[in-house]
Amino acid sequence: MKQAFFSIQKILFFIRVGGLWLSLFACGDSTPKRADLFYSADAAAVEVAREVEILYSDSAILRVRVKAPVLYNHLEPENPRQEFPEGIHIDFFTPGLRINSMLTARFAVRQPEKGLITARDSVVLITADREVLETEELIWDENKEQLRTDKFVKITRPGEIIYGFGLEANQDFSFWRIIVPKGTIKAEPLDEALQR
Repeated sequence: MKQAFFSIQKILFFIRVGGLWLSLFACGDSTPKRADLFYSADAAAVEVAREVEILYSDSAILRVRVKAPVLYNHLEPENPRQEFPEGIHIDFFTPGLRINSMLTARFAVRQPEKGLITARDSVVLITADREVLETEELIWDENKEQLRTDKFVKITRPGEIIYGFGLEANQDFSFWRIIVPKGTIKAEPLDEALQR
């Protein structure tokens, strides 16, 4: 009886892994170069994928592209999550398929049931309008298409630097506000400063 239970458990595991692969990479053009499966006796499984590219679309229009060198997919039923231990790069696209902003971080974790990606460690968001957001943690809500943090933030814009604690923003960074602003520094364009 114990052998039959283990076989059924193993079959269910491979069905879940197969379904996950289809859901992660069905809409993408590229597939990971290498994937390793680890299975332990306590039914906790971790799937490892390398050179990952995940595409998000809306009405067949590409909206977001996520790239990472490594993805750990934890299949624990009580805490399913995807970890990006070697960093993450996210491109946000306009409806015209131009990159509107790019987000990078050294570490990230995605909670698929909540639709949240939490980026940590040297988080940088750069927009097409030359605005640069720097912080240590940023949460992207995939469903609401919003960014937020309660950590220290620094936003560099043409002509000024704004800093404070906490931020709420649209994912395209067309609207943003710092919750507790601490100051603004007028920044002289580098070209003008060098000409003096």
